[in-house]
Amino acid sequence: MQQQKIKISQAVIWISSLFLGILSSVPQLASHAFNWEEAIVNSAITAAFSIIMWYVNIYLLNRNSGKRRQNISYSRLMVVLAFGMVVMFGLAWIQQLILSHINFGPTMLMVEVRGILINLVCYMFLSLLQNNYAGQQVHLELEKVKSDNLGAQFELLKQQINPHFLFNSLNTLKSMAETNDSETVDFIMKLSDFYRFTLESRKLDLITVQEEMKIIDSYIFLQKARFGEGITLTDELNNEVLKTLIPPFTLQLLVENCIKHNIVSKSKPLHIKIYNAEDKIIIENPIQKKITTEDSLGIGLDNVKLRYKHLLEQEIEINSDEKIFQIKLPLIHEYTHY
Repeated sequence: MQQQKIKISQAVIWISSLFLGILSSVPQLASHAFNWEEAIVNSAITAAFSIIMWYVNIYLLNRNSGKRRQNISYSRLMVVLAFGMVVMFGLAWIQQLILSHINFGPTMLMVEVRGILINLVCYMFLSLLQNNYAGQQVHLELEKVKSDNLGAQFELLKQQINPHFLFNSLNTLKSMAETNDSETVDFIMKLSDFYRFTLESRKLDLITVQEEMKIIDSYIFLQKARFGEGITLTDELNNEVLKTLIPPFTLQLLVENCIKHNIVSKSKPLHIKIYNAEDKIIIENPIQKKITTEDSLGIGLDNVKLRYKHLLEQEIEINSDEKIFQIKLPLIHEYTHY
């Protein structure tokens, strides 16, 4: 990870330095022997030192910006403090040349202590700022990795089609062809439509509910060729709901899930109902569990959950008692996922 370089506004550097310069002359203002010349020189020396140390610290921190660092570098701090003492000594010497009547010894000690404090403030502020930049960049990279991972996972979800369905459909088609069933051509057309929808939907995150119901119609037609009157579907979605959006093959996967886990026969038909209520699409079926269920590749309910979580950061609602299994899907009026 390449760490972001520190950028400080020039106005912040200069205004803060001038403020520190003025602040350093406050004790003189309270003195009875106040001297304007000494105050101005003292302020100028302090402001100059502050400006120099701002740029020195920024340079040193940016020079090592490629290194991952979360703690204060004490070795770099010592270098900065030593350099600052040399700079302050030079500035104090200039001050002595301008104000030759001042005792150099006490003045030198005072300005060096002041220089160390200013240096520490600059260094600590910039170090905290750098660590904050680094933390933000780490957070952004983690979010990007998370988003990329979810995106890849979602693409895989969109491409999952149960191979058992194709196997069963081809077996049904074989039987129909052998018996010269009059609906053989219609079956082939519906199977073709279903897989055409499959290929087209891989390019899309959302389709209209009306388009999804076309997929359901093809799917139920194919299942009726296999189960006959053992399966029925009631569609009670109104026109407004048909215009809303849904992840492709959501309802198909849920219908497939119903067939996979419940008894489907003429003696005990499976009635699946799709309708809308409370701003949700509801799909429900009676619970008539099989003794043994078909093998699952994880494409049913978990698939739908992950789709809604990835696309909308919403949860689907699942209700189940001893008689009815019900799933409620939030209506999607527009796609606002980032």
